[in-house]
Amino acid sequence: MEPHTVFELTQLMHSNMPVYPGKEKPIFKPAATLGSDGYRELRMEMDGHTGTHMDAPAHMLPGGKSLDQYPASHFTGEALLVDIPAGTREIPRSFLEAKEKELAGAGYLLLRTGLGRHWEAPEYLEGFPVLSQEAATWLAGRGMKGIGLDAISVDPLESDTWPVHHVLLGAGLVIVENLLFPPGMKEGRYFFCALPLYVSGADGSPVRAIAMDLP
Repeated sequence: MEPHTVFELTQLMHSNMPVYPGKEKPIFKPAATLGSDGYRELRMEMDGHTGTHMDAPAHMLPGGKSLDQYPASHFTGEALLVDIPAGTREIPRSFLEAKEKELAGAGYLLLRTGLGRHWEAPEYLEGFPVLSQEAATWLAGRGMKGIGLDAISVDPLESDTWPVHHVLLGAGLVIVENLLFPPGMKEGRYFFCALPLYVSGADGSPVRAIAMDLP
C-alpha cells in the first residue's frame, strides 16, 4: 500500500514568532547544554494560545470544558478544506450552506483564507475573514468536533466580545487557529489531526496539526 501524503499544517515556533496583539512572545532558551551538562535541554515559556494552537470552551466560558476533558479521538477525524474567496471580510451562512453536502459526516471544517503565507508580515493581522454569527450558529448546530483556519482568530481583532468564539465554544467545538496550508493542498476531504498537550485544566494549547489524503 502506498503511504498517504502527510501535509504539515503547523507554523514553526521560535522566539520572534508572531503573537496575538498585546501578548508576550514565547521564550526558548537552554536549560542545559552539552558543554556544561553533557546533554541538551530546551526551556520553553509561552502562553497556551501561542502559534498554531487550539482553543477549548474553557477559554471563554464559565464551566466550559478544558482540553484534557476531551478524549484524544476528539482531536482527529475527517475534515473538509474550503477556500474563502479573496476579499471576503465576513463569511455568510449561505456560503456554508452551499457546502452542506460536502461537509456531511466531517468532524472538522478547515477554512483557507490564504493569509497563512503572510504569517510573519503585518498583512497577517489585517482584514482576515471571519464567520458571521449566523454562519457560526449554523455550523455549531451540526454536531461537529471543531473548526480550523489560517488566521489568528475566528473573531475580528477589534472585537472585545468575541461572538463567534462564544457560539462555537458554547456548542462544544474546539477552534484551531494559525494553521498553515502548504502549496499543493487542494480543497476537499482529508484526515485531520491536531493534538494538544495533555495538561490539566488547559483552556488552550499549541498543537502539531497535520492532514492526510483519504484512501
